[in-house]
Amino acid sequence: MGEEVDLSSLAPTSSIVLSAVALDALFGDPVYPLHPVRLIGRTLSVFEVWLRQARLDGYIGGCLLLLFLSGVWVIIPCVLIVEVNKYFPMVAWAVHLFLVYSLIALRDLLRHGWVVESALRRDDIAGARHAVSLLVGRDTQPMDAAACRRAVIESLAENLVDGFVSPLFWYALVGLPGLLLFKVVSTMDSMVGYKTPRYLRFGWCGARSDDLMNWLPARLTWIVMIVAACVLPGTSAAKAFRIGWCQHSIVPGPNSGWSEATIAGALQRRLVGPIWQNGQLVTSVWLGDAPDPEAGLPDDFTNACHFLIIVSAGWIAIIVIFLARSW
Repeated sequence: MGEEVDLSSLAPTSSIVLSAVALDALFGDPVYPLHPVRLIGRTLSVFEVWLRQARLDGYIGGCLLLLFLSGVWVIIPCVLIVEVNKYFPMVAWAVHLFLVYSLIALRDLLRHGWVVESALRRDDIAGARHAVSLLVGRDTQPMDAAACRRAVIESLAENLVDGFVSPLFWYALVGLPGLLLFKVVSTMDSMVGYKTPRYLRFGWCGARSDDLMNWLPARLTWIVMIVAACVLPGTSAAKAFRIGWCQHSIVPGPNSGWSEATIAGALQRRLVGPIWQNGQLVTSVWLGDAPDPEAGLPDDFTNACHFLIIVSAGWIAIIVIFLARSW
């Protein structure tokens, strides 16, 4: 019989979760050319060229893209860590920690929001619109200060799931391979998951895989947000429950509406409102309880940040308790 492979170096631990979150809180997402997400993106671009040259630019090509990327950025790193752990366990542990730290993003998420808020408080509406344009895919020129703040709150709520909750969910459930696979899928969705003639079929696998991997975390976030609204003064757990449940489908996509609608209910402020794309008004629907005021004041942004920090802390506590009991 062959030697049993020790996969313990890939297993999730509470110490790594807490250390990674602490590093993220202190330093934010590390910015350097060899960042894992950048490397995944560069590899994706190379594979896309090869697949299109082979005329595999449809559904099959998109599925092969996921397969190839998973081989390079899930299987190979995990095999290397397992092998290194045989001889240098502390090195393997440090690489494991660095990957988890690099693949979650909470501080940078909030920092992007504060860039917009800082510009607005300087009465720099042009700077705020530019900063908002980096977060959302809508025309920012018609947006006033209130619309900029609403867009930021919506973006923070949506990206909390994709950038923080889901990575930790898959890490806790499957270990390092789950986290790496989620980041591969997330990168595919952001780079090729578009409903354009070029990517409608080729990007289908990445987009649907991203929807699938965010499906349960998005709904768990709804629950954690309701609990957080019970703790934070000035928020409404009842509205968080009701608005999240009743209005999540207003937002396009199967997942993002859960956190966006729930934060509108929790903060007791209406979000979304008029949105323009390519010079056309595409929606004027409001998200939230009709009697509540429109979000858009400086306090609304501050309260949203405080609320999301409480939600994040609650999620970390759930992950740590789960790991203590399951692993």
